[in-house]
Amino acid sequence: MARAKLRLKGMTCAVCASRIEKKLKSLQGVKDALVNFASETALVEYDPDRLSPDDLTVAVREVGYDACPITEKALPDVEDKARKEEIKRHLNSFLLSAVLSAPLLLTMIAEFTGLTWLPSFFFDKQFQWVLATPVQFIAGWGFYRDSYYALRSGTANMSVLVALGTSAAYFYSVAVVLGVRTAAGAHGHVYFETGAVLITLITLGKLLEAVAKGRTSRAIRELMNLRPETAHVLVGDEEKEVRVQDVKVGDIVLVRPGEKVPVDGVVKEGSSTVDESMLTGESIPVEKRPGDKVTGGTVNVAGSFKMETTGVGEDTVLAQIVRVVENAQASKAPIQRFADTVSAYFVPAVVLVAGVTFIGWYFVSHDLSRAVMNMTAVLVIACPCALGLATPTAIMVGTGVGASNGILIRNGEHLERAHKLNAVILDKTGTITKGRPALTDVVPRAGISADELLRVAAAAELYSEHPLGMAIVEGAREASVEIPKPSDFQAIVGKGVRALVEGKEVEVGRASATGPDERTVTRMQSEGKTVMSVMRDGTVLGLIAVADTVKEPSKEAIAEMRAMGLRVLMVTGDSIATALAIAREVGLREEDVLAEVPPQLKADKVRELKDKGYTVAMVGDGINDAPALATADVGIAIGTGTDIAIETGDITLMSGDLRGVPAAIRLSRATMRKIRQNFFWALFYNAMGIPAAALGHLNPIVAGAAMALSSISVVTNSMLLRHFKPYSFHSR
Repeated sequence: MARAKLRLKGMTCAVCASRIEKKLKSLQGVKDALVNFASETALVEYDPDRLSPDDLTVAVREVGYDACPITEKALPDVEDKARKEEIKRHLNSFLLSAVLSAPLLLTMIAEFTGLTWLPSFFFDKQFQWVLATPVQFIAGWGFYRDSYYALRSGTANMSVLVALGTSAAYFYSVAVVLGVRTAAGAHGHVYFETGAVLITLITLGKLLEAVAKGRTSRAIRELMNLRPETAHVLVGDEEKEVRVQDVKVGDIVLVRPGEKVPVDGVVKEGSSTVDESMLTGESIPVEKRPGDKVTGGTVNVAGSFKMETTGVGEDTVLAQIVRVVENAQASKAPIQRFADTVSAYFVPAVVLVAGVTFIGWYFVSHDLSRAVMNMTAVLVIACPCALGLATPTAIMVGTGVGASNGILIRNGEHLERAHKLNAVILDKTGTITKGRPALTDVVPRAGISADELLRVAAAAELYSEHPLGMAIVEGAREASVEIPKPSDFQAIVGKGVRALVEGKEVEVGRASATGPDERTVTRMQSEGKTVMSVMRDGTVLGLIAVADTVKEPSKEAIAEMRAMGLRVLMVTGDSIATALAIAREVGLREEDVLAEVPPQLKADKVRELKDKGYTVAMVGDGINDAPALATADVGIAIGTGTDIAIETGDITLMSGDLRGVPAAIRLSRATMRKIRQNFFWALFYNAMGIPAAALGHLNPIVAGAAMALSSISVVTNSMLLRHFKPYSFHSR
């Protein structure tokens, strides 16, 4: 199966999106199709042996809309260009209709107020007809065109309502001008200003809506702007400035202070600090030394370094982030089905209500003009634009906020589901802990200092490739202990290492829980530490302990989750003693510890918790925890920047900070609150407006203004989510 992305033009409400989606899904060879009204895109999964992207665009055009296939690489440029074209189109229509409608509106105001300061020809019905006609059939042509295609396919949308309402006012007025007698027996009043001003207001609403929708998808453009245009590639001793697109894997690139890292790579020479806030959401720069990974789009704060490129173009971490965010913004949340269902039945129901309103008022009042105006008010106030924007705009903003905080959400379904979570299972290694051993204790015997003990042990382990030995060497370096070079190094399988250090034989091996150090060894082993004995020329110098240490934020993150009402559990393949030691350190209860669970059985633990009625998130490193991540209601992959496969989990936390889990859940809850608020406002306008219009209490022009305001209020409410801070005050 292949995936195609289409840019759509001409949609006016959620019904349009549903019609396009239905058409695409009806094609032989299409497995699935998702149409997003807010982003005006379609994601289609199809069989490339039976269909091509061009076939998909033809199908969209058959139902009255325009479409063009776009690549992920070109999406931001196409998005920006299309948004500008849409704004320009609405602006031109608005200016045309506003200029021609202004005299009609002034005339209406003058008639209501009894003022006669306008030129007399303003009150001439034929002059008003001349002004209203271009507004009705040029500025309003899109509504007629869209109505035709909608009705032809057996559906009705917002354009049908607008076309019916404005046409009723226009053609009634034309009949009056032409001398056709009304039911009241008089030539009556004309309502050219009603149709013209309605089209003007609706076009203004669409203009403001297009501007606002452009801001909801700003996250992708901001991410794309992180990419620098050029890179300084070293060819021998010569430095060449080349376009980033021309950088190849294996090139050596020079990065100076203040410059953006052009592509992904590994530091080969030099050191610096790099601002990775775009990647992880963390504002504190990270130190980089030879061997450390750097990511394209991050900012080199201080110091120069040379890097060897490892990822370019669509293979960079930044490109993957953009891909995940873009797919999430184009996806649908399950709650969107509510809006789709309502919209499908809503417009036909409104047409029916409008018809009943017309008939009722005509037979009660015998006033054709009043019946037409009340019917028009019902048609216009009921346009379901706001309902179609309620969910996708909030999803677009929510996923963008997540990305800017290092929280990548795969799609709207997972963003919605996260707010229902009430249990979280945390993998221990690499999630709660750092996932690699670190020096924890240096216990010298009498007559030797801790630094001397560490110096001797680190020298013996200097050439070791064992993680425990490397942890001792790293600990000595962090303590600024000078490490002498050993000779005659030997690694003894299962026992430790032996080497000559400054002419004396040094051995580092597993400590025995017997003898004078028995109590110390037993205590440290109960804390989940690996204890080693250091001997020099047969004499024990002391003990050194190494353990997989807890990440600094883990305890705070677990406390946050429990404060949010979540049950938090830890799963690990380690022994019960080691697991309980870690649990005590991070504040977990003994009953919430699942120990001695091999990777292949972690998914069973997730399933058991789900069977008890919990909605479960599994948090792991995204590699050996894959089955458990897939089994959970929401799989959260946690890692450190480039060390993770970004698309492993339903939600991916780009930093190794476990506080991202409660932050993601808080973001989901905030987004769902916005969606519910949007639904309330969208339905509130209709619930209040339709009865008022049907009872004759709502002027059609006021109805048009209210309808436009409802869409703008929904989009604006979603945009307020951009200011949401998913991390708690104490987290960042």
